[in-house]
Amino acid sequence: MATYDFIFNGLGLREWCGESVRSGPMTMADLLARGAAPAEPQTGFDWGALWSLPFPSLDELHKACAEIPRSRDLTRSLEAGFLNVRESLRFVLDPMTQPLSWALENALHVAVNTPWWLMLMALLVVVWLAGRSAALVGLVAAVMGFLLFVDHYVFAMQTLSIIFVCAFLCVVMGVPVGIAMSRSNRFQRLMIPVLDMLQTLPTFVYLIPLIFLFSVTEPKLYGIAIILYAIVPVIRLTDLGIRLVDKEVIEAAEAFGMTRHQKLIRVQIPLALPNIMAGVNQTIMMSLAMVVIASLVSAPGLGVLVLRGIRNLELGVGLMAGLGIVLLAVILDRVTKAALARVNAAASVARH
Repeated sequence: MATYDFIFNGLGLREWCGESVRSGPMTMADLLARGAAPAEPQTGFDWGALWSLPFPSLDELHKACAEIPRSRDLTRSLEAGFLNVRESLRFVLDPMTQPLSWALENALHVAVNTPWWLMLMALLVVVWLAGRSAALVGLVAAVMGFLLFVDHYVFAMQTLSIIFVCAFLCVVMGVPVGIAMSRSNRFQRLMIPVLDMLQTLPTFVYLIPLIFLFSVTEPKLYGIAIILYAIVPVIRLTDLGIRLVDKEVIEAAEAFGMTRHQKLIRVQIPLALPNIMAGVNQTIMMSLAMVVIASLVSAPGLGVLVLRGIRNLELGVGLMAGLGIVLLAVILDRVTKAALARVNAAASVARH
């Protein structure tokens, strides 16, 4: 007799439950319970049964009524429902996401096939323009020289190119969303649960539906996962930065006859730029973290070496690749913070 038989007996649903044919193989516990001798009827209240009373989950209710689906029936239904709409989703999403594959493929091709000395010079010029710091340029040169010396340069450039493309798209898509949130309280209330979900969802969960939608050979598979994971900070901090703009400054702009668009472009975005740049910094860091995990679905770069070290128990390979990732994280963080410091300095001069 199942624990929760009394519920269906009391509600008069025993005939509805019946003895339906099970949709899956019986467990050993079910076989033993079916072959066991009927228990003796008990008199009085069984306090021991109350102590060990299980929660009325799907599996427990299914034991009392075969018409109640089991938890594995629920998961199979979810999987079947997703597979049924997969082709329709691919028909819509494939054209929309194909430019992402092209961008990633071209960025990887350029990063790998450009001569190392030319790519290094270009990186150092970008670092100088971002931070105007000779020490920072020297740090980047030392890190890239070390990666060249240990033959990790190609893997590092693959990682950097993926981060560049995905972080750029995060900024292009995230800043307008953050601006829209700052200008509409209703839209902000709608977006906050979505952003909370994206920010708290385990990283591996991003990959599960994408694996079923796209081939593992398509760069957009890991590109979409990286963008979804890393776009949240730039959206949140853009919204926060614009909302924190001094109301008196907004009133002064309105007094000068500025339109809503002019206030946004000439006043709000420049004053919110430090917060936006902080969001860009966090987005780049999160992109780097997700690139390593995305190596599970064919993302190239240093994450491949980390995965190789784990799979083959090659301690040295894994540690050296991990060191390369740490060094990339350091230089990316230093460069973005140097750019943020310049933005803050310019904003301070503009306010005074």
